[in-house]
Amino acid sequence: MSRPALTFPAAVALACLMAAPAAGASMPDGPPPPLGHAWTLSPWSLVPMAVVALLYVAGLRRMHRASVDGIPGGRWRGPLAFSAGMAALGGALVWPLDTYAGYALSAHVAQHMTLLACAPPLLLVARPARVAAHALPPSIRARLAPVCAPAAGLAHAHLGVATLVHVATMWVWHLPAATAATLASEPLHRAMLASVVLAGVWFWSAVLHRLRARDGGAAGGCVALVTAMMLMGFLGALLTFSPRLLYPAYTDRALLAGLDAVRDQQLAGLLMWVPSGLPYLLVCMGLVVTLLRDVRGATGGPAA
Repeated sequence: MSRPALTFPAAVALACLMAAPAAGASMPDGPPPPLGHAWTLSPWSLVPMAVVALLYVAGLRRMHRASVDGIPGGRWRGPLAFSAGMAALGGALVWPLDTYAGYALSAHVAQHMTLLACAPPLLLVARPARVAAHALPPSIRARLAPVCAPAAGLAHAHLGVATLVHVATMWVWHLPAATAATLASEPLHRAMLASVVLAGVWFWSAVLHRLRARDGGAAGGCVALVTAMMLMGFLGALLTFSPRLLYPAYTDRALLAGLDAVRDQQLAGLLMWVPSGLPYLLVCMGLVVTLLRDVRGATGGPAA
């Protein structure tokens, strides 16, 4: 493929980012608080996190007391993964990224990538829904099962749609107009965070289902992971190499934080482009191993 053919999609995407009008964003009252005071104690984040954590811990305790075999995710690996996932959620929503995302685009991107690519797979490895179910009375579990099981199956079956939503969520919220609007409106900011979390949970739930099921769906999972990784990396490259500032809403905010807005944008692009792709790459490698085992099993060769 020729160089013009390669650069044309990048030029189109960059033009879309540059052409999107930036809405007016309200400015913070002063410079960012020190790290020890960068808390966002919003009930919209704290209450759901507390409910999930309490249900998981209560369910885990009941499983231990009842000597239930086969704790989802493993006896130690599951709780450790859940703890790491909750810590990632806390870092993105409570302290400190949510506060600093109002001053630096790089913190904004780090928050989004934590919610999209880091916290969901860690939480889902622990299968929190299965564990939390043990915290509920048997009568409630019996009523929820006919609803939750088909819903989960439907979500797992539509990996292509989940991938589209996953990538579109990242791209849409990083249009300059959308980013500026979330800076100006707290309800819109909260709606953005909720949509990012839901998009991450749906995508990783469908992908990890293929890693566990070993029913021939590993190849589709690999395609989804590579697609998401490439499209997010493409957006990161656009931010890194853009010849101009794409997010004027962050110009004065970056100055309050003692940052250069262009360099902050470049750092945001690098975060989205390089380290954020690691979870996708690692899970993709696991799916490749699963796929090779399936192929060897089908041909009668030795298992890997």
